[in-house]
Amino acid sequence: MTPPLDDILDRLHVVALPMRVRFRGITTRELALIDGPAGWGEFGAFLEYDDAEAAHWLASGLESAYVTPPSTRRDRIPINATVPAVPAAQVPEVLARFPGARTAKVKVAEPGQTLDDDVARVEAVRALMPTVRVDANGGWTVAQAVQAAQVLGPLEYIEQPCKTVEELAALRKRVDVPIAADESIRKASDPLNVVRAKAADIAVLKVAPLGGVSALLDIAEQIDIPVVISSALDSAVGIANGLLAAAALPELKHACGLGTGGLFVEDVAEPITANDGYLPVVPRTPDPARLQALAATPERRQWWIDRVKRCYRLMS
Repeated sequence: MTPPLDDILDRLHVVALPMRVRFRGITTRELALIDGPAGWGEFGAFLEYDDAEAAHWLASGLESAYVTPPSTRRDRIPINATVPAVPAAQVPEVLARFPGARTAKVKVAEPGQTLDDDVARVEAVRALMPTVRVDANGGWTVAQAVQAAQVLGPLEYIEQPCKTVEELAALRKRVDVPIAADESIRKASDPLNVVRAKAADIAVLKVAPLGGVSALLDIAEQIDIPVVISSALDSAVGIANGLLAAAALPELKHACGLGTGGLFVEDVAEPITANDGYLPVVPRTPDPARLQALAATPERRQWWIDRVKRCYRLMS
């Protein structure tokens, strides 16, 4: 049952987290946290998302705040380093924030950059880390993705190289590199279509966009390909829910993209330190002093309150 709107708003904290580098075109991450009876939930749909899409993120936050979490199968999760579309010279500094990680996910196909920029960044990462995967966020055509696969060197997989399921299926027939689907699952009205179309070798699943841990686990149960749990640029609260989902999976073959806390200058809780490339599966409770220090302006808080109200009506 959906909790009363008034109760949700009474428990709402809106924060603005400063970032170390530009990521997804932003340098400050705004999101709302919900101090619920079952734990802390996070509502952080990106600002450009419409209410229909953002409603899934609200459902996820409410589940974490009001519903008892599922049982888990493991108490620590391997994580990958996340490398934004930075110059190659900046790569060592970025990777230093992920001690013990053996896998790196590198952003590529950034607007305004070239394939040569991507190659230089990937080579700089490969010099320091044995396993590299790249994420194009749907930024390539099939022909561009084929060319990239030829010059980027050995890759664990290419995540969302093209926008559409049809393009992913066509690309998969033309390259030897495994293809992972992200947006084609989390932004789709039918998240299982990508598997039926034989368009991906790996499914990248994110808790918030899919509507919560239980919804993610339900999709993972129906997908007959390996699953990677990843962050949606979450705060410490959202990361903890991602770790919970990864810990509840029957099988986990790949490192997960849940080490993105290092992208923030400040977070709502003390960051969990990775040990030998693993993060422990533990709940995260925001520090009251941090919540106050990172609180969004009154105008931005009201913007998020209004958004919660609109998304809540869509959920109801």
